[in-house]
Amino acid sequence: MRTRPNYVAGVAAFIWLLIIGVPLYALVNTALQPQSKYTDKGPLALPSALTLDNFKTVVDSGFLQDIWNTVVVAGATVAIVLALAVPISYAVVRGRGWITKGVFRLFLLGLAIPSQAVIIPLFLIINDLGFYDTLWGIILPTAAFALPVSVLVLSGGMRDISTELYEAMALDGANPARTLLTLVLPMSRSAIATTCVFTALQAWNGFLFPLIMTQSNGDKVVTLGLYNFVSEYGSNVPALLTAVLMSTLPILVVYLFARRALVAGLMGAGGK
Repeated sequence: MRTRPNYVAGVAAFIWLLIIGVPLYALVNTALQPQSKYTDKGPLALPSALTLDNFKTVVDSGFLQDIWNTVVVAGATVAIVLALAVPISYAVVRGRGWITKGVFRLFLLGLAIPSQAVIIPLFLIINDLGFYDTLWGIILPTAAFALPVSVLVLSGGMRDISTELYEAMALDGANPARTLLTLVLPMSRSAIATTCVFTALQAWNGFLFPLIMTQSNGDKVVTLGLYNFVSEYGSNVPALLTAVLMSTLPILVVYLFARRALVAGLMGAGGK
């Protein structure tokens, strides 16, 4: 049977493409134009002159170091969250005692605590640990606030694995560690990808913890770099948008590699 084309969905998809594509085109178009010409015909007109001087300006300002620091923060945060959230979620799903249920409720309670409400105690703790003005002062609080959502997503994905598969592993003599490694992790790829992307985005876009926990220029991340870039190059709009463009590319690459698993996880497909 032939499927009738869905014209309404096609029109809606085209409108959504315009909503997303037009700002991106304006961003890239302005980043490739000289400062003296980017306002001549408007941001949506075809560029009359192209230049890479804006990228040179951004690189000379030390923005690449800010991007590298953010990559380190995001990578370390994702590693810590996965190392803690995966076994916690597995224990929550397979546990039958009141302790595991209480731990899960405790993590759910963490969803209701905003970081702004506890920033002063966090600052004192980070300072006492000797992590102030280091990247660890950003990584540890970011990972802590990403854990509740990560446990919620991972436990939901692991619950989609049928009980028969767990019983089959037990009949084969597999211990909990082997079951986690050979069954749960492969079948929870969607939930793990969702957790990785969410945690990386949270670390990449974080502003409060870098602002409070760091001071030196050597530990700046992308958000602080853009904040300082506005004050230094606010009148140079093409250079400013070039910095914004460069800051979005790494996380865009992560999304492109994990998009299918991410969509499956968000749709509740879990590990199936």
